[in-house]
Amino acid sequence: MSPADPLRNLGVRHTSRGGEIRVWSAHATSIELCIFDDDDPNWVAKRVPLTRDGDVWQATTRSLVPGAAYALSVDGPSGPTHDFDPERFLLDPYARGLERTPDGAWRSYVQDDSFDWGDARKPGTPLDHTIVYEAHAKGLTKLNPDIPEELRGTYAGLAHPSTIAYLKELGVTAVELLPVHQFVSEQRLRKMGLVNYWGYNTLAFFSPHAGYATREAQFGGTGAVLREFKGMVKLLHEAGLEVILDVVYNHTSEEGPGGPTSSFRGIDNASYYRQTPDGAYIDTTGCGNTLNFELPAAQRLVLDSLRYWANEVQIDGFRFDLAATLGRGEGAEFSPDHPLLHAILDDPALQGVKMIAEPWDVGLGGWQVGNFPDGWSEWNDGYRDRMRNFWLRDIAGARESGTASEGIGSLARRLAGSNHVFSLERGPLASVNFITAHDGFTAADLVAYDRKHNLGNGENNRDGSNDNKSFNHGVEGPTSDEQVLAIRRKAVRNLLGTLLLSAGIPMLTAGDEFGRSQRGNNNAYCHDSELTWLSWDRSEWQQDLFEVVKTLIRLRRENPALRPVRFGRWGETTPSASQMDWYNKSGETMTLEDWDSPEERTLQYLAASTPEFEEFNRILLVVHGLETDVSVTLPAHEGVERYTLLWDSGHDDISNIEGVHRPGEELPMAPTSILLFRAD
Repeated sequence: MSPADPLRNLGVRHTSRGGEIRVWSAHATSIELCIFDDDDPNWVAKRVPLTRDGDVWQATTRSLVPGAAYALSVDGPSGPTHDFDPERFLLDPYARGLERTPDGAWRSYVQDDSFDWGDARKPGTPLDHTIVYEAHAKGLTKLNPDIPEELRGTYAGLAHPSTIAYLKELGVTAVELLPVHQFVSEQRLRKMGLVNYWGYNTLAFFSPHAGYATREAQFGGTGAVLREFKGMVKLLHEAGLEVILDVVYNHTSEEGPGGPTSSFRGIDNASYYRQTPDGAYIDTTGCGNTLNFELPAAQRLVLDSLRYWANEVQIDGFRFDLAATLGRGEGAEFSPDHPLLHAILDDPALQGVKMIAEPWDVGLGGWQVGNFPDGWSEWNDGYRDRMRNFWLRDIAGARESGTASEGIGSLARRLAGSNHVFSLERGPLASVNFITAHDGFTAADLVAYDRKHNLGNGENNRDGSNDNKSFNHGVEGPTSDEQVLAIRRKAVRNLLGTLLLSAGIPMLTAGDEFGRSQRGNNNAYCHDSELTWLSWDRSEWQQDLFEVVKTLIRLRRENPALRPVRFGRWGETTPSASQMDWYNKSGETMTLEDWDSPEERTLQYLAASTPEFEEFNRILLVVHGLETDVSVTLPAHEGVERYTLLWDSGHDDISNIEGVHRPGEELPMAPTSILLFRAD
C-alpha cells in the first residue's frame, strides 16, 4: 500500500505519538473526536478537533488507548442530501469495539486486539471438497443439553466439543454463520415487540455482535467479546472446520431518511448513500438505504473490513448478502466489471479466501446469477427452484393431471454443474447449490406445506414468499398418516440426495439433516425462540435422516467423480472434470424425447473422473422422477464390469439389499427415487 494512499489507516491505530484516528468525509466542515469519561459514559471528558487533509480528517491523542470510549461530532452544510448535526454522537465506521451506555446509546471504543493463535491455521479446504453448513450462531446450540447452560447460544457454545463433534460426525467442512457483525433490530420490529433474529441490519462492520458472546465476555472488559470470537475460530480451525461469515455491506441499520442516525448518515449522507438530488434514497436492497459503491471510500470500507476479518480474525470466507448491490456503479446499474467486485478477488491480503455472492438484489436488473467475475462462487437459485419443482411441484401436478409439467433435462443440466448458467472458464464450482436456506421453508416444511403460515410475524401473513415450490403430499402440516409421512420423508431424502450428489458446492441448512420444522413459517427472521433454534431432542426417524445425510456426505467425499473442478469439453480430456455419459431407463443413449418427455423422467448418469490429485473414480447415478415403479437396465459401458450399490433413497438402510450388479442387468426401481452405484 502506497504511503500516499489517501484512504490508508482509516479508523483508530496505535502510533508512537498516541492513538491516531482518521475519518473520511467529503462534505463535513468540522469533525471533533469526543472521548468519554471512564466512569460516566455520557460525559465528554475531552474534545479533540480533527484536521482536514483532502477528504480525510485526522487527529492524534494519547487518550485513545484500549478501552477508551469515543464518538464523532460532525458538522457540515444543510440541504436535501445532507444530515449534519454536531450535537449527535456518531460511531466511527471503522470501530472495532462497541458498547452501550445504561440509557441505550452506542459508543465506539478502542479495541484490545491481543490474542494467542498458537499453532492454529486455516484449514484451506479446496472448493471441490467444501460442504457448507449454514447456521445461526445462537440457534445452533441454544437448546443443546450437552453444553453448559451459560455457553448455550454463544460463540463459546459453537466451539464447544459437543458442537464440534456433531459437525465432524456429520461431515461438513465449513460453518457459514448468519450475520455476526454487530447489528440491531429495526424500529418497526421493536415497536411490535419483535427482534431481528437473523441479523441482516448491520450497525458496525468491524465489531462482532456482542449478544452472541457469553455473559462473562459481555461484562469482561475491553477485548473480551472479540477474544471469545477468536477463540471460537481457533477451536474450529483446530478441528479442521472453516468459518464463513454472511456479511451485509449493501445497506446499514440507519434505515431510510428519518431512520436512526448512528454513523454514515451523520458523517456524510450525500456521499455514502445512493439518493436523488432532492434527498430521496435510491433503495435497491429493500431495507431503506443502499450504500453507494461508486464511492471509492465505500469500496475501501468493504475491503478493509474483509481484510480485518480474514487476517486478524482468521475468517476463511464470506457470503455477500445482496451482492448485486456491490456491483452497482454509475446510475446504480450492475456491472460484472465493477472495480469492487474485482478488487475483492485481486487483493493480495484476501488470496485463498472463499468469496460467495448472493447474486441479486431488489433493484432494476437485480438478478445477476452467472454474471459475477471468475473467482466468485454464487448462490444458484435456479438449481434450488428446479430441484424443488422436479421432486415436488411436478409430482403434485402429475397427481392432478396425470402428467408432470416437464421432462428430466433441466434437472440433468443442474445435476452436472449448471454449465448453461456458468461459463466454461468458471466451471461447476461457481455454483453454490442449495435446496433451502435461512429464508424460506426448511426441507421438512417443503414436503409438508403448500402455503406459508406466517401469522406470528405480525404482518397478517403478507410477508414471505408465496412461490415456495413445495408440496404437502395431500395434507397441510402435521399428520399421523404413516403413508403420507413415509412419502414425505423419501421426498426429503431425494432433495438432499440430489443436493449432495450434484456437481458444484453444496450448502446444507442447519437442521435439514434431521428434518427440522418451523411449522410452516417461511420467513422466521423475527423469531428468537424455539421456533428457530435447533432441537436436540430427536425422534427415531430424525436420527435415520441424520444417518442418511452423513452417508451422502461421506459418499461425496469418497467419489471425486461427483465433484468435478472443471467443465469438460466435448471430445477432449479435461483434467479434474468428469466425463459424463447419459442413458435412459433402457440403458441406451438418451434421445431428445428422453430429455424432454414428461412421461420419461428417468435417466442414468455415468460420470468418470479425470484425476489430477486423486485416484480414478466412476459412479452411476440413476434418477426416477415419477410416482410409478420402473425397471432400469444398467448401461453397458467400456471398462465397466460391475455396479456396486452405494445408496438408495427409497430406503433408510440398504444393508439387506443386493449390492453388486452387472451391465445389462435389469433392476426394479421404487417410485420417485435415486440410486447411486460405484462403477468398476
